Amino acid sequence: MSLIQNARRLLLPSLLCLSIGSGVAGVPDTEQNDFGRSLSHAALERTRHAVTYDGSYMRMNYPGGDVPAHIGVCTDVVIRAYRQLGIDLQKEVHEVMSRRFEEFPNHWGLVRPDTNIDHRRVPNLRRFFELQGGVLPVTLRASDYRPGDLVTWRLGGRLPHIGIVVDPRWKTCCLPIRSPGIIVSTIAITSSPLPVWNSISSIHLRA
Repeated sequence: MSLIQNARRLLLPSLLCLSIGSGVAGVPDTEQNDFGRSLSHAALERTRHAVTYDGSYMRMNYPGGDVPAHIGVCTDVVIRAYRQLGIDLQKEVHEVMSRRFEEFPNHWGLVRPDTNIDHRRVPNLRRFFELQGGVLPVTLRASDYRPGDLVTWRLGGRLPHIGIVVDPRWKTCCLPIRSPGIIVSTIAITSSPLPVWNSISSIHLRA
């Protein structure tokens, strides 16, 4: 059992059980939904923090390392939301990359994993979750997405981006990371069309 699946089980006593759709990668459906809603709530909590967009390379502790709380990028929203549920993506990504480094994108000329930055790069997070077996079809139907799902796409067809799907009852979601001309955030799904994902670079993940 993976650490992420084990964390779902530990969270069960304090969570509301729901049953919608089918489970993923052997995870019971109610357990999947409980974890997803907890992740969704953790993502929404991140909207209460004032954060400036800054993707600079920074050295950090390992495990449990983070950049200063007042800065971040889209991946930091995901990392911090997971950390609220007791899952350290810095550690999880590093351990998988250490075993399967050749299976991860190599856009940066690295020859070994780097705990300071690997987990903060969208292509690496995307590959990490792909290896967890949670890849789902990309559609324009809001009903196909659950709270806690992850989606990646390219902003303007160029910049890799990742977001967490929040509870669809939230019609909009405040944007926790801002900089001039750039807004990176957790996102909300409604019944409106989602053309931003209808591209070859989009992916739909369920952790």
